[in-house]
Amino acid sequence: MSGLAKYLLEQGCEVSGSDICDSKYIHQLKDLGATVHIGHNANNVPADCIVIASTAIRADNPEIVRAKELGLQIYHRSDLLAEISRGGKFFIGYAGTHGKTTTSGLASYVLEKAGLKPSFVVGGIIPEVGTNAQYRDGKHFVAELDESDGTIVKYTPDTVVINNLEADHLDFYKDGLSAILDTFQKFLSGLKSDAIILANNDSEGVEELIGGCSTVIPNPIYSYGLNDADYTAQNIVYGEECTTYDIYYKGEFLTDMKIILKGVHNVYNSLAVFASLHQDGVDINLIKPHFATFSGMGRRFQKVGDFNGIALYDDYAHHPTEIKATLSAASAFKNHRVIAVFQPHRYTRLQSLWAEFLNSFDGVDKVIVTDVYAASEDKIEGINSEKFTSELMSKGIDCEYLAGDMKSVAQQLYPTLKSGDVVIGLGAGTITMLGKELLQLDKEMEKVAG
Repeated sequence: MSGLAKYLLEQGCEVSGSDICDSKYIHQLKDLGATVHIGHNANNVPADCIVIASTAIRADNPEIVRAKELGLQIYHRSDLLAEISRGGKFFIGYAGTHGKTTTSGLASYVLEKAGLKPSFVVGGIIPEVGTNAQYRDGKHFVAELDESDGTIVKYTPDTVVINNLEADHLDFYKDGLSAILDTFQKFLSGLKSDAIILANNDSEGVEELIGGCSTVIPNPIYSYGLNDADYTAQNIVYGEECTTYDIYYKGEFLTDMKIILKGVHNVYNSLAVFASLHQDGVDINLIKPHFATFSGMGRRFQKVGDFNGIALYDDYAHHPTEIKATLSAASAFKNHRVIAVFQPHRYTRLQSLWAEFLNSFDGVDKVIVTDVYAASEDKIEGINSEKFTSELMSKGIDCEYLAGDMKSVAQQLYPTLKSGDVVIGLGAGTITMLGKELLQLDKEMEKVAG
C-alpha cells in the first residue's frame, strides 16, 4: 500500500490515508506530501476521494463504512496496481508462492543501476535504492504480483515469471494447491497472446501448471532451472562471500554470474531475473555487473545489527519452504550457534501446514517460538505456540516458547545470548522488531554497567 501511495505521489496525485501505527514507510510518504493518520477513523475520509483498500481491511472498518455512506468509489489495491500497469510501459511481473519480492526487487535494482530508469512497485524496500516504489520515464514497469487473495488474475504483464507454486494462503485457497493452480491457469489464459512466460522447471507446482495449460494458451513459454531447461545455472560454487555460476541458454554458454546472496534459492531468483531481462532484449553487459552488488531485499535475510559479537538477522520467511531456505543459507555460518526465533503468522497457516512447520527447523542449534501473529484472524482452538513448541521438543529439537510482545521476548532472550551467536527472526509480523529491541536492551545494559 505504501508503494502504491508513493507511486501516485510521484505522479502528482493528492494522497491521504491511515495506518494502525507509525513507521518509516509513513515518514517517507509524509515527506512526499501525503496526509497520514494514525488509527482508523471515519473522519479521515475526504468527501471527494477514491478509496483504495487492501484485503486486510474488513468491511466493518469505520473508514470503509464512511466511504459507503458517502457513495465513494472503493477499489482493492490490486485494481490500482492493474491500472498503473496499463500506463504504456513494458510490464514485467514476478509471481509465485515464494521469491517474488526478491526477484521483482532485483530486477528493479539492476535496471536502475544500469541507468535504464525503471518504474516499479515491489513488496519490500530495496536497500541500495531506499524505496519500494518509484515512477521514472524508462521503458520498464516492474511489479510483484500477489496471489494470496486471487487478485493476480487482474494483471496482464508483457513478461511474467512464475518462481514456484505450492500450497499456501489456505485461509483463501480452501482446496490447497489445486485451487492455486486454477487461479494461475486463469491468470495465464488472460495474458496477451505475445506475452512471454518464464517458468521454474524445477518446481513441481509450476510444472503441473504449465503441463496443464501449455496446449490451450498460445504464449511462448521458456523454462529455467538447474538441469533440463532453456536457461540453466551450471558449475555453481557457493563461497563464504559470494556465489558464482554459469548461465547456459538452450544448451549454449551465455555468460557467467556472480551474486552475494546466499542459498540455492537465490541462484533460482537471480537466474529468473536474468532470463526475464534477457528475453526482453536488455543488454546483458549493462545489467550483469549489478547482480553482484545486490545485497537483498529488506527483511530477506537482512542483517539488522550486532552487539558483543552477536549477529542479528531479520527474515520475512513465514512458510515452511521459506524457513528451510533461509536456515539452509544460514549454514554458511560455520562454528556459530544459530538461534531461529519463529513467530507463526496466522492461525490458519499454522493449522494447515503444522506438520511441514515441524520439519522446517532441522539442523538449527536452538529454536525460540513466540506467540502467533494473528494478522486480524481469530484464534483456533488447539492451534497455539505452546503446543507447537512441545511437539518440536518431542522431535529432539532444542526449543523454547517465549510469550509476550517483542520487547518481552527480547528481555527473555537477551541473557541467554553469547558472543558468536547468530539470531535470525523469522516471520511476517512484529518479529521484525526483535533486532531493534535487542539492540536497545543492550544499550540500556551498557548504561547500567557504565
